[in-house]
Amino acid sequence: MLHDRARIHLQAGSGGNGCTSFRREAHVPRGGPDGGDGGRGGAVVLVCDDGLRDLQGFRRKAVYRAGQGGHGEGSQRHGADGQTLTLRVPPGTEATGYAGPDGSEGDLEGCRWELLAGGQRAVVAKGGAGGKGNKRFATPTRQAPRFAERGLPGEEGWLELRLKLLADVGLVGLPNAGKSSLLARLTRAAPKVASYPFTTLSPVLGVLDDGERQLVVADIPGLIEGASEGAGLGHDFLAHVERTRLLVHVLDIAPESWDPTHPTDPAHPADAAINYTTIENELAAHDERLARLPRVLVLSKGDLVTEARVAEVVAEWEGRLGAEVPVLATSSATGAGLGDLADELLRRVTPRGSQPAQAGGVGAMAGESSTRVPGGQAGVPGWQAGEGGGGGEELVEYMVFRPAAGKGFMVERTGPRAFAVRGKGIERLLQRYDIENEDAMAYVEERLRRIGVMGALQAEGFEPGDELEVGGTTFELDPEAPG
Repeated sequence: MLHDRARIHLQAGSGGNGCTSFRREAHVPRGGPDGGDGGRGGAVVLVCDDGLRDLQGFRRKAVYRAGQGGHGEGSQRHGADGQTLTLRVPPGTEATGYAGPDGSEGDLEGCRWELLAGGQRAVVAKGGAGGKGNKRFATPTRQAPRFAERGLPGEEGWLELRLKLLADVGLVGLPNAGKSSLLARLTRAAPKVASYPFTTLSPVLGVLDDGERQLVVADIPGLIEGASEGAGLGHDFLAHVERTRLLVHVLDIAPESWDPTHPTDPAHPADAAINYTTIENELAAHDERLARLPRVLVLSKGDLVTEARVAEVVAEWEGRLGAEVPVLATSSATGAGLGDLADELLRRVTPRGSQPAQAGGVGAMAGESSTRVPGGQAGVPGWQAGEGGGGGEELVEYMVFRPAAGKGFMVERTGPRAFAVRGKGIERLLQRYDIENEDAMAYVEERLRRIGVMGALQAEGFEPGDELEVGGTTFELDPEAPG
């Protein structure tokens, strides 16, 4: 069974704390501060591995944590960086951040990555920065700082992994149309074949090999009317046709083919035209790009009707679809037409990278490509389609754009003598220091004054003795104190 979905929780490592230390050695005057910095927390990285074919490795474990950064020590000894956690995923994996089961927002929500080729890497959760030791805060006027920074927590959140097969050709059609039998005869795949609908419960891959080239062919199961809205198995498996470059619509022309609207009533014979329209409508409803993919129509089970009837049906569908869609009659039982079908697939699916890529293909903004990476790396290959949408695709280089950290803040009155300052940058500043430490608090007040927070508070009516809340921490400030 193909395991094509997984939901995991990621926790990057927290940065180590800086050290407050002073050099104390005999016969060494004015030793001064010598606290070392904390190490950076380990990141969580997804790596595309050509040797993997599904997401089964994520079934037994749901929580993954990277290593913590080491704390700084005296004598300016810096803490070690936390160990990076590397998670291997198969080609075709799409990773999407989402809100947790309790609705809480994580650092990954709204971000998306795609890993399509072996060796691609994506930093999905960055480790927290390490804190600075007190040596870093020594100045001519502050020669003995008795405080250091705390390390920041690493990014965390929930990530949904979804595998979309990187097949060249996708076989689509109603249940029991003959897709599995066709795949078994064209390739060395061994799907389950039986005389009842929904025999195949997960996508099956096979390789069509002519000695010089190979094409990956996927049998996409479970498509019925309403599949794009979750009916049958199609809601889960329609995604697997999104990256195919050619669709083979398998249509049963046997007199007793399966009728999706009356599957158990022999008084309602199946209508091939209705069956064809059902699948095409579901593909277009799932993603309009699928409606534009090149097609080949395969009329299956030709051995169950006369040769004259086969010729008549082929001519009828050629007139209906026009010259752009080849119509081929096949029989998986006798092998009739399979050679012509294999030649047609190899002719229509060009080798990847054989056509020049369109200019400006991969977008760098949210929702257009995998570039919404808060901790990504520049120069990661992206996926870009060649002309026609179904021709050769190739890997191209693009730059990753990262959202800038929020530097603004907002002051609001929360009570008669209570105020709050909202802003991610201000909250991170308070996270770094122990406000119970007088030296650290004096440094924080100095920073807030330089940033403009003190002036904004006074403009709102803040007075000495009023409460101030930042990031859930309540304390008192004196905006009139000298800087």
